[in-house]
Amino acid sequence: MDLFEYQARDIFEKHGVPVLAAAIATTADEAEKAATTIGGKVVVKAQVKVGGRGKAGGVKLAENPHDAREKAGAILGMDIKGHTVRTVMIAAAAPIEAEYYLSILLDRSNRTFLVMASVSGGMDIEEVAHTAPEKLAKIPVSAVDGISLAKAQEIVAAAAFPADVTDQVAQVLLKLWDVFQGEDATLVEVNPLVKTNDGKIIALDGKVTLDENADFRQPDHQSLVDQDAENPLEAAAKAKGLNYVKLDGQVGIIGNGAGLVMSTLDVVAYAGEKHGGVRPANFLDIGGGASAQIMADGLSIILEDPDVKSVFVNVFGGITACDAVASGIVQALELLGPKATKPIVVRLDGNNVVEGRAILAKAAHPLVEQADTMDGAANRAAELAAK
Repeated sequence: MDLFEYQARDIFEKHGVPVLAAAIATTADEAEKAATTIGGKVVVKAQVKVGGRGKAGGVKLAENPHDAREKAGAILGMDIKGHTVRTVMIAAAAPIEAEYYLSILLDRSNRTFLVMASVSGGMDIEEVAHTAPEKLAKIPVSAVDGISLAKAQEIVAAAAFPADVTDQVAQVLLKLWDVFQGEDATLVEVNPLVKTNDGKIIALDGKVTLDENADFRQPDHQSLVDQDAENPLEAAAKAKGLNYVKLDGQVGIIGNGAGLVMSTLDVVAYAGEKHGGVRPANFLDIGGGASAQIMADGLSIILEDPDVKSVFVNVFGGITACDAVASGIVQALELLGPKATKPIVVRLDGNNVVEGRAILAKAAHPLVEQADTMDGAANRAAELAAK
């Protein structure tokens, strides 16, 4: 989960990373009040989870509270790369003398953590890496050892930070490690990390990505979810513990196992080419040990999607026996009653397939039809969706 800048700033402050005073506003009036409270010049910053805010006009300096009101009014409601600005952050302006870059991230390819540091902050780090790679230090960090003071000093030296800020930057690195580890993050980035005219080091802009797999031990993170942007079907599926992703097609997909579901998406997309370009409407993996209730929950989520015109249930019975899947389908349709109006094509194979097919045949629900093969079921689901 990517955080808004103001959320990253608050987490930084919580862990002792030096930041400036700031507040959020959703109206021009609130922006003026926040600027009055902060005092002096402020920066009005659009809160969107996308880069390029400054170039799009989403970051503006305000000389006083009235100016902050005017700037906030102009920014709120803006569209920045498809993201509507609903909130702005009002932050104290800083007299900047130099800009640096720091980040800690999960290095998946090398199965470790990585710190990137540069004295060329304030611009896209990709540009620095491309045009001046010697200015970007990349230091691996052991998940066991973490970042000690000695490691922080090693990183600062490798990035060639000026001598007058090395101690402060090392301390910031230690605090950022606290954020990374304590919040179960996969990315903690400060760009720019600035040196002000009075020699202080401050995290002026931050980006944090949290690992949603760690939500079970981070209950406070639920309050950070962007409710306005979250797809309601994905939210409902998440609440039921389902591995669901909304897509743009018309055929709802349910399968057991990520590999099988991915293959099902491909087969449906291929079959859909013959039926007017019909495509998969979602990814939904009910897992290897899914119960009948999980099957019922998944089917109810898909049937609530107005884009879905037909459903393809593709299950190869292993740990999840086909009779449990069939019972789940029947149970879901009973629970949904008249709300279930979309045809469902079911392909069962593997463990207890005979029993599963018998359950569906006995139920004889008018919306359900069975297919023997994956290709045949995909073609029929696409055909039904096209109709």
